Amino acid sequence: MASPGTWADEEDLDVEEALALVKENPGHPHGCSGPSHGDPGPTAARGAHGDRHGVSNGPAGPSEPPGSPKSHHHATPWPEARSAAERAARSAARAARRTPVSVPLDAALGLTLAAPLTALTDLPSFDTSAMDGWAVAGPGPWTVRDEGVLAGHAEAPPLTDGGAARIATGARIPPDTTAVLRTEHGRTDDRDRLHPTREVVHGQDIRPRGQECRSGDQLLPVGTLTTPPVLGLAAAAGYDTLTTVPRPRVDVLVLGDELLTGGLPHDGLIRDALGPMLPHWLRALGAEVRTVRRIGDDAEALERAVTTSDADLIVTTGGTAAGPVDHVHPILRRIGADLLVDGVKVRPGHPMLLARVKDDQHLVGLPGNPLAAVSGLLTLAEPLLRTLAARPAPERYTLPLRDAVHGHPYDTRLVPVVLREDGAAPLHYNGPAMLRGIAAADALAVVPPGGARSGQEAELLDLPWATAGIGVCFT
Repeated sequence: MASPGTWADEEDLDVEEALALVKENPGHPHGCSGPSHGDPGPTAARGAHGDRHGVSNGPAGPSEPPGSPKSHHHATPWPEARSAAERAARSAARAARRTPVSVPLDAALGLTLAAPLTALTDLPSFDTSAMDGWAVAGPGPWTVRDEGVLAGHAEAPPLTDGGAARIATGARIPPDTTAVLRTEHGRTDDRDRLHPTREVVHGQDIRPRGQECRSGDQLLPVGTLTTPPVLGLAAAAGYDTLTTVPRPRVDVLVLGDELLTGGLPHDGLIRDALGPMLPHWLRALGAEVRTVRRIGDDAEALERAVTTSDADLIVTTGGTAAGPVDHVHPILRRIGADLLVDGVKVRPGHPMLLARVKDDQHLVGLPGNPLAAVSGLLTLAEPLLRTLAARPAPERYTLPLRDAVHGHPYDTRLVPVVLREDGAAPLHYNGPAMLRGIAAADALAVVPPGGARSGQEAELLDLPWATAGIGVCFT
């Protein structure tokens, strides 16, 4: 990104966007005139992964096919698109009546509890020593018996007043013990008698049975996300499995004949960046990615893949505009899908779409450009998957931007940033086809239409692996 006060990254903008920016900045040295908002401007060449740059995909009238420049003005505002994805997921969840599943603890990370976590035993289930030292009975000094008490062993014989026994942390307290004297708080004399070096309080350093909970206590409610500490608590409370909301099932369909799966780009062919990236990102959002299929630009194969999928969500890459091999819209019309979001007022990524294929199945069409696809992923797939998985919505937060960010005249922009103590620093290489910026980012800043000045508060979308929470669930 350019430094504050300079023309941002014109080469990263599509044709319509660049022309609109010129029009909005009449004093800019690159030009002072441009087409009116109703003028479609020049036709752009087909972009990577099958999308036409400079073409929007908003709902269109009879004379405005999806993908026409005029249809942009009917696109869904960015916040409303995210809300629409949440509503779609709630409707699908009601239609599917998804049955909770029982999963072993080692497979439950990142899932949501579908039943309360109720203690199956007292915790601790017997009186235990909180420290290494001596179990003592009555006032000192004490005579230490030969046999010590170790964790994991059967109950030791009772102590008598004036008696003591060596004890390890976590070991079961012998009957009639009055306190545990820590190793560093005791000394022995030449007759092997144990003396305290500070006052001994009755019950000190003993964890009594049921101190944390009693059998039957509710430890965590329905809807709790299973973090590593939740798994530890469940194990301590006696669980081998947890009843959870199942992961939403996702099929990924990668479109575009120009995509290579290995080697260097050559002869007009480019490497597929989305096939390797999307499955892991979707898993981090809580999904079970069942398959990644490369369809190319084959309309029949795409229709067959969509109509035979029984996934909760189908994700396609590319083909969402109106070019000669952009097949997503025609296929959705042919199979009678309901377009819920057809174009979003966001840059990059405006040709994204959300369709209801069946009552309990949706399709998110991502643009083919990599950063535009990331935008679509976080705009439509994230709220849909989060709602299907019954995960809690992340709390919204803002930070001041360390540099000014040029905005689009009428669209939201999502800009990769790194987080610093004094705010969010926008990154370079944030064009629709670029991944270099997002690969180094901690979050995406939500920049309103018109841009943001240095120091202005901006909403941030955390990237799952950059947060301190449970975001990374790549398995």
